Amino acid sequence: MHLLNLGILAHVDAGKTSLTERLLHTVGVIDEIGSVDAGSTQTDTLALERQRGITIKSAVVSFPVDDVTVNLIDTPGHPDFIAEVERVLGVLDGAVLVVSAVEGVQAQTRVLMRTLRRLRIPTLVFVNKIDRRGARDTDVLRALSERLSAAVVPMGRPTGLGTRAAGFTPGLDPAAVDVLADHDDALLAAYVEDTVGRDRLRAALVTQTRQAEVHPVYFGSAMTGAGVGELISGIRELLPASDGDPDGPVSGTVFKVERGPAGEKVAYARLFSGTLRTRDRIPFGEDGREGRITGIGVFDRGTDTRADAVPAGRIARLWGLADIRIGDPIGVPRKAYGHVFAPPTLETVVVPGEGTDTRALHLALTQLAEQDPLIDLRHDEVRRETSVSLYGEVQKEVLQATLADAYGLDVAFRGTTPLCVERPAGTGEAVEFNKKDGNPFLATVGLRVDPAPVGAGVAFRLEVELGSMPYAFFKAVEDTVRETLGQGLHGWRVTDCTVTMTHSGYSPRQSHAHQGFDKSMSSTGADFRGLTPLVLTEALRRAGTQVHEPMHRFRLDVPVDTLGALLPVLAALRAVPRTTETRGAVCVLEGAVPAAQVHGLEQQLPGLTRGEGEWESVFDHYAPVVRDPVPQRARTDHNPLNRKEYLLNVTRRVGG
Repeated sequence: MHLLNLGILAHVDAGKTSLTERLLHTVGVIDEIGSVDAGSTQTDTLALERQRGITIKSAVVSFPVDDVTVNLIDTPGHPDFIAEVERVLGVLDGAVLVVSAVEGVQAQTRVLMRTLRRLRIPTLVFVNKIDRRGARDTDVLRALSERLSAAVVPMGRPTGLGTRAAGFTPGLDPAAVDVLADHDDALLAAYVEDTVGRDRLRAALVTQTRQAEVHPVYFGSAMTGAGVGELISGIRELLPASDGDPDGPVSGTVFKVERGPAGEKVAYARLFSGTLRTRDRIPFGEDGREGRITGIGVFDRGTDTRADAVPAGRIARLWGLADIRIGDPIGVPRKAYGHVFAPPTLETVVVPGEGTDTRALHLALTQLAEQDPLIDLRHDEVRRETSVSLYGEVQKEVLQATLADAYGLDVAFRGTTPLCVERPAGTGEAVEFNKKDGNPFLATVGLRVDPAPVGAGVAFRLEVELGSMPYAFFKAVEDTVRETLGQGLHGWRVTDCTVTMTHSGYSPRQSHAHQGFDKSMSSTGADFRGLTPLVLTEALRRAGTQVHEPMHRFRLDVPVDTLGALLPVLAALRAVPRTTETRGAVCVLEGAVPAAQVHGLEQQLPGLTRGEGEWESVFDHYAPVVRDPVPQRARTDHNPLNRKEYLLNVTRRVGG
């Protein structure tokens, strides 16, 4: 039996979870279709998901289609939970992107399709809600072609749009040959000679869909079932099955971690190669961790069942790996996608309610960070504060509700602030030598900081011989460099730079007669970890850094006669329209706005546009902050900017 790991993705409220229910019902896995509004769906199992009617965590459910077993992963649609989607992408064989026939292509739809195309994940498009008033077909197809991909292939046409009797008549559009011929020279030649047969056209469609070159489009309704049978046939025929050798070396990826009833960790993993068995001891992560599998669960016909083994191609739940983390490779690491969406651009401080146990709060937040590492807990020991990173206000509300419902903890939050970054403004160097000029550490470290292109991240290089001292000392320097760059001169994460080690030196163990080795006079990794922040911070100080704030790209559709009231508000919020286009009575503005202003603008928009304004935005880039004062972030480390304070905190051997 073939396997297919399928993701369902969409902008929020496009009907993604309802489509999952309809698919399960159509193939006979469930007898009754659950309702998002009633909180009775198969995949929205969290109490909070049922209460709010939105997907917050990815969920897996399995169903058979003839000789294919489909592991379907339902993902969140709200942009605040895009990190959940990101983790799922690396385990998919194919995807269904759901678009509303009423709202059409929305902001998140474009973000998702751009990512699916970049990662070359074979994708079908399902235009949902054809039974709703206001449903459109021609306009939606045009928007798909113009705003998502020119390589869309309609697989039929809808009938009875906007009525309960709406249906879908399958049939490959004759114009499909134009799209397919763009990717197949032989097909193009046959098309010119008018010798393209139906079988050849269908074969080209299968090949190009599996290669993520074209995207078949189906119309239907998750509520009535129209078009869903045809979509299921497309999933079976057009999307590629999982591959992988069950007899090969074990290789997999963890995309989700949750806690079981007894508080134990349960890891969701896709296995790409090999076979995992209970009681197997396996390596995981990239830092030498190991664990023994004590239990395996696999997904089958709408439920998950215990199994003794899981072969390549399948998704499984794994017990026994106490130190497992999201993103960890299992067994032999394979090339990972890395981050495919922008990181969170906002943060807020968690404020314990009256009587809230701060230790219990810390534990709860730590467990939630296991499930979503991008919330990036940050503890300020001086102020006794904990901050979290966020994508938006809805995520903050969900975090608050989760702490209350799952842990019984009452918390509030301070105002949300933007997460800036720092980039080096120039080149800076610094060096401290072993046993010289007040250096209390038995180490020599020299570092140079150079700017790197935008998006390059952080690179570490050596200009000294790797054999000039033990490798563990070089590793200590590199790890500490990356950690120290988490807080630059203004307290923000430093990115887009190259740090080069220019000097190195250490004190080897020396033997004394009748005394053996004198450990107090030999270098340790702690010496290099202690000295590196001082050297790196001084190099940064000499290079200088520029603070950059997160900016969103926005699109705003508003009535023309509301521009007079709207434009001054946009200017006050530092939003900069870059293009303006009038389409009849509607004006379309596109531009950039600071991430910190997005929520406030969304709240004001209905009043400024009589409720007719349509807003969409997505993170686009970081822009230099040119206003005074430059945003500062409180430090949570030992503050290497203040040498005396740092040495007092790090070592009793005060010097300099």
